[in-house]
Amino acid sequence: MLTAKNPIVRALTSLQLTIVCLASLMILVTAATLAQVGMGTVGAVNAYMRSWLVWWDIPGSQWMIPVFPGGATVGLVLMVNLVAAQAIRLQATWSKAGLWLVHLGLILFVGGEFVSGMFQVESQMAIENGQTVNFIEGRDPEIVVIDVTDPAWDEVYGIHGATMRRDGTVAIPGTPVTLKIHRFEQNAQLRNRTPFDPPSQATAGVGTAVTVTALPPVSADNDVDQSAAFVEPIAGGRSYGTWLLSQGLGAPQSFTHEGRTYQLSMRHRRQYLPYAVTLKKFSHDKYAGTDIPKNFSSLVYLANPRTGEARDVLISMNQPMRYDGKAFYQASFGKGDTLSILQVVENPGWLIPYISCVLVAVGLIVHFTVSLRKSSRKREAARLAQSTQEA
Repeated sequence: MLTAKNPIVRALTSLQLTIVCLASLMILVTAATLAQVGMGTVGAVNAYMRSWLVWWDIPGSQWMIPVFPGGATVGLVLMVNLVAAQAIRLQATWSKAGLWLVHLGLILFVGGEFVSGMFQVESQMAIENGQTVNFIEGRDPEIVVIDVTDPAWDEVYGIHGATMRRDGTVAIPGTPVTLKIHRFEQNAQLRNRTPFDPPSQATAGVGTAVTVTALPPVSADNDVDQSAAFVEPIAGGRSYGTWLLSQGLGAPQSFTHEGRTYQLSMRHRRQYLPYAVTLKKFSHDKYAGTDIPKNFSSLVYLANPRTGEARDVLISMNQPMRYDGKAFYQASFGKGDTLSILQVVENPGWLIPYISCVLVAVGLIVHFTVSLRKSSRKREAARLAQSTQEA
């Protein structure tokens, strides 16, 4: 039976374990901060804070060894420690109400990071002045097959990057087309072929004149992988050749099967929204007499035909637009201040840290209030006792 005298329970509920976990988190935060220089923020957070183990690449070899528990491991141990301490060590009395609130706030804070790590999705919306956009794009690539036969309507079918990483055949729903994936590179450099280059894997399209060189995935937050894939469309038992698809290719590529025309391309994975955003004005303010940025902001027009909502919203660096479970942050800009790039974050647990901070603050106030009342009562009792003895 698990009781307070059980050595396992004592270890799980010990204050020493709490201190070790908090110290380990401080070490991980410091290491992740330093690693951002080479890995970028996303890479450092994934490697140190959202991993079970921190791995070290042994120089000159392909081996990796674990050198420290990752943030997920430390957070899980800390959560177990706090829950066990609250359930076993803390008495369910009004005098301990403040400590109960503090522990509950800390548990929520740690649990909130697990929720963010598992369910948070980040994407971008790039939009130019006067342009209306109803989709957001992630960092992962996708192959799209577009039926452009009808001039008034395009049928778009997407294949996610995870599928491309597995060589094989992928059926395109609603069409007679299947794609055979011959090769996929997460990041690649494209250049024109020279007479000294080996023959291209592509036998159709612009890829026959392009050489593909694999590159390591990018690490900087502002950089994005330029993926490439060699695919072979097959329809009705007929092969239409092998095509090179990449975000670095701007030329449209298409083939026709039984009177229907299909375009092939690769782009960043899109999520279409039930509403549209129009960029009315992007502002890039600077301090007077300098080139130092003062503020970036986007005045957008939000239109949701489903709800009939239509309004202007100003998005600035410290003022995101929260709508439909997503937060739109001002992230970057380009094309001579005519292009605004919004970072779109969908995090179902974004309120948890705020709730946990409120619980911790209220818990501390309650705990110190109770402690002060106890202390004042003891002083009053001591004063009365002393007065009685003197009488």
